[in-house]
Amino acid sequence: MRSSHPRSAAVAALVATALATGLLAGSADAAEGAASADPVRIHDIQGTTRISPLNGKQVSDVEGIVTGVRTYGSRGFWIQDPDADDNAATSEGVFVFTNSVPTVAVGDAVKVSGTVGEYIPGGVKSGNQSVTQISKPTVTVVSSGNALPEATAINEYNVPAEYAPAGDPAAEGSINGLTLDPSRFALDFYESLEGMNVKIGTSRVVGATDPYSELWVTVKGWENAAKRGGTVYGSYESQNTGRLQIQQLAPIAQQPFPVANVGDKLTGTTEGPLDFNQFGGYTLVARTLGTVKAGTLAPEKTKPQTEHELAVATYNVENLDPTDPQEKFDALAKAVVENLASPDILALEEIQDDNGAKNDGTVSAEQTLTKFTTAIAAAGGPAYQWRTVNPEDKKDGGEPGGNIRQVFLYNPARVSFTERAPGDAVTATGVVKENGKTHLTHSPGRVDPANPAWADSRKPLAGEFVFRGKTVFVIANHFGSKGGDEGLTSHHQPPLRSSEAKRLLQAQAVNGFVKQILAEDKNANVLVLGDINDFEFSATTDALADGGALYPAIKSLPKTERYSYVYQGNAQVLDQILTSPAIKKFTYDSVHINAEFAAQNSDHDPQVLRFRP
Repeated sequence: MRSSHPRSAAVAALVATALATGLLAGSADAAEGAASADPVRIHDIQGTTRISPLNGKQVSDVEGIVTGVRTYGSRGFWIQDPDADDNAATSEGVFVFTNSVPTVAVGDAVKVSGTVGEYIPGGVKSGNQSVTQISKPTVTVVSSGNALPEATAINEYNVPAEYAPAGDPAAEGSINGLTLDPSRFALDFYESLEGMNVKIGTSRVVGATDPYSELWVTVKGWENAAKRGGTVYGSYESQNTGRLQIQQLAPIAQQPFPVANVGDKLTGTTEGPLDFNQFGGYTLVARTLGTVKAGTLAPEKTKPQTEHELAVATYNVENLDPTDPQEKFDALAKAVVENLASPDILALEEIQDDNGAKNDGTVSAEQTLTKFTTAIAAAGGPAYQWRTVNPEDKKDGGEPGGNIRQVFLYNPARVSFTERAPGDAVTATGVVKENGKTHLTHSPGRVDPANPAWADSRKPLAGEFVFRGKTVFVIANHFGSKGGDEGLTSHHQPPLRSSEAKRLLQAQAVNGFVKQILAEDKNANVLVLGDINDFEFSATTDALADGGALYPAIKSLPKTERYSYVYQGNAQVLDQILTSPAIKKFTYDSVHINAEFAAQNSDHDPQVLRFRP
């Protein structure tokens, strides 16, 4: 399991971090006063903002009852003062970081002396909020077997509908210095319970169990509910306040974590300390974990295309290479045949070179594609042919040495590929009109590969196809990732989404190329598809659609069905197919076969569009 708090920094580093980022709240005099007056209580340490007024100070004999002990990862324990104050903004719990296996037990009454600090999971550059803690502790056990402070319920009635306050412009958009308002903002509500013993009742799973033994639930079953049981992320303002990450305190070797899919229920009471970690923010680390009650969710199957319909699909196959087990190839192949109904054209993303992540200059994907198309045929699918352009070594990002690229598979019994002076990694395809017909100068070819927008990123792959005598231009994409963006629980509100700048430039480049085609033939059938790595409401998508050149076809679906990926309990759009104006009537399907399930062949759901050219 990933460590929630892989701390090893010294106290000086903690204080320096707080000072350097302007996080330190309260004056030194105030802190000294608090430390020298009556005995310091946990709510004095937590204070009414996200940063402790005693940050960097030594405290002595802080009393509390141990509510949870973590013996792995970030080792330590949580204590809670059973005698709460009357201020809802001040938490009564705090984490004690021991850096070694704690010697206390749940129910111990303890006195803790040590240094108050603010630990930022993921580091300052992550934008994450900090966790108030006591480090380098001296612990005295006063008594054992005490009753625990009653767990505070987290439910649909007390989690506010508004997600977060606006960040302070004078503090670069940070909310760290703002007084918590737990009755108005969800993030303030959770922060006011940081380190405390909390509980949830029966809740719906909205993020399947992942490889790190964690899942996501919602305590607001009605909040932006997806048709199949998830929670839809439909705008930057609908962050879904009821989402909560669930982990467990028991080591996995002692107690296996339950396997759950979206739509299942975590029944009964789940209770334990409320933590904050790098990978999702506020997390209930369960001392008592509810029971998973399985739902009826099954992978979807799209309708087969009719004789006169062209079916075009996109599928991110997650770093497929020949070193993957045959089972992965077979499972992906079965999905192409049974769940996608063998589309006529299939754009693949994340096809790796012939030896995967081995970094030796190999760029060909011949073995990868042979193995995959053979598996598809063995599963009862068509004898797909492929077209692609090999990338330059280490120039397209992704897993080092993997040289991922987009690839077209097509069924030659249904559609033909028009080969025109196949391009290479650095040659741009163009648009020309000859004898009254518009075509590409290179097919397959790359779109504007020298544009700085594609630095360390996958270049678009364009191809010219013919279906029943009609030309169809297809442009396969894999835009830059969201790496570097801050999470929804960032101390900056709204969070900083730095990766958008690159995708915006990429979208503008593709939009410009589509406009070149439409300038020559306004009735051209053009499909832009792939892992766009951005939402249907994003500036990236708006730039792709600019001037009416393209329409994001996923918007034709009801809002409850618009998603291809589930991240931190939010069902969201990353994979898209966009259509040119000539494609007026179509059927669109986001085929949910992976994102909602603990067992995945990829973390993306494929998309299919059917139309009559």
